[in-house]
Formats: sequence, C-alpha cells, structure tokens
Amino acid sequence: MSHEDVELFRRAIEAFNEGDLDAFLPFFDTDIVASPRLAPIEGVYRGHDGVRLWWESLHGTFSDYQSEVVAVRDLGNVTLAELHNRGRGVESETPVEQRSWHVTEWQASRVVRWTAYGSEADALKARG
Repeated sequence: MSHEDVELFRRAIEAFNEGDLDAFLPFFDTDIVASPRLAPIEGVYRGHDGVRLWWESLHGTFSDYQSEVVAVRDLGNVTLAELHNRGRGVESETPVEQRSWHVTEWQASRVVRWTAYGSEADALKARG
C-alpha cells in the first residue's frame, strides 16, 4: 500500500502544479488536517473547506507557485517528501524559492494529515 501512497503523492503534486483544485482535492480525506509551514501564523486547515482556503490564500499570494518533487520516501502509512518550491509574488513579482519537507499520513489512499517543515531534520523529528 505504501508504494501506492508515494505514487499518489506525486500525482497530487502534478494536480497542484496544473492549478487544478478539482483534481487536487480528491487526494484528501474529508477530515484532513493540513499544517503548512506557516501554520504558527496562519493556523491549521481542516477538511476540504480548509484545503480550499489554503489553496486560495497561496494562489492569491503567489501567481505561479510550483512544487518540484525532489524525493519521496515510503515510511509505512506515511510519506516523507522533499519539495523544491518556486513562485512570484502576485503584486510585487518578487521571486520566491524554497525547499520544504512534507510528512503526509495516508489512510485508504487519502491524505488524513499533512504537515510541512522547513528542514528535513524538523520533519524527521516530528515523525519520530
């Protein structure tokens, strides 16, 4: 099952990069708990409505935000992925480039918990 989760993660990122929320949303359980890197500031997002709100906020801030999958590791019912993210500010056109590490918990081929971190060490520490 976990190899399938790795492939599902990659497909979710493809839908994200295509800007297709309708294709992206089905990867998430209806009770998803999503914690982006800025969760301490913006809070945690819950459910499909939360994912929609996160999506609108991100795309309202960055005009062309894209994520490249650098690596995805299978950790049982969890995947650990390194992403290389790029975008430009909607108003300022200022380029943004960063790496992030995503710990994603899967149940029945759906994401039930997703948390993004600024470093691999933080992601691994959180995973235990």
